[in-house]
Amino acid sequence: MNTSYAVDIEQLLEDGHVIRIKPEGYSMYPFFVPGRDAAIIEKVSTDTLKRGDVALYRRDGSILVLHRICRITQKGFYMVGDNQSVIEGPLRPDQIRGKMVAFERKGRRPVSVGQMRYRILSGIWLRLLPMRPIFWKISAFIKKKV
Repeated sequence: MNTSYAVDIEQLLEDGHVIRIKPEGYSMYPFFVPGRDAAIIEKVSTDTLKRGDVALYRRDGSILVLHRICRITQKGFYMVGDNQSVIEGPLRPDQIRGKMVAFERKGRRPVSVGQMRYRILSGIWLRLLPMRPIFWKISAFIKKKV
């Protein structure tokens, strides 16, 4: 999920500010819908990140991306969008800019990612990573029949 902003959000995070961004693109669908949802992000130590967390990171020489951590090894962080099956990584700790701590749906009050319902649903979806292409094929088939 790409993000493009006129302000220096990396500097804001570095200075300790909590930021709210509206990610673009569909790489985090169905958990994020562009134009509808916003992510609340704060700077964290990479030592505290774990599988399932959504992190904001900078691709080398490129864009900021908001994706979910699917694996952490000694080589680095491996990331994947919720609407993707291709894993990106390893990413170095210095590429991580922040962690999503809450999200907003349709401008409503922020919901903490620590809520049990969110952790369970996102955890199940992450475990289903190898089966995502099958879900997409079934979904496309059903849409054609409807």
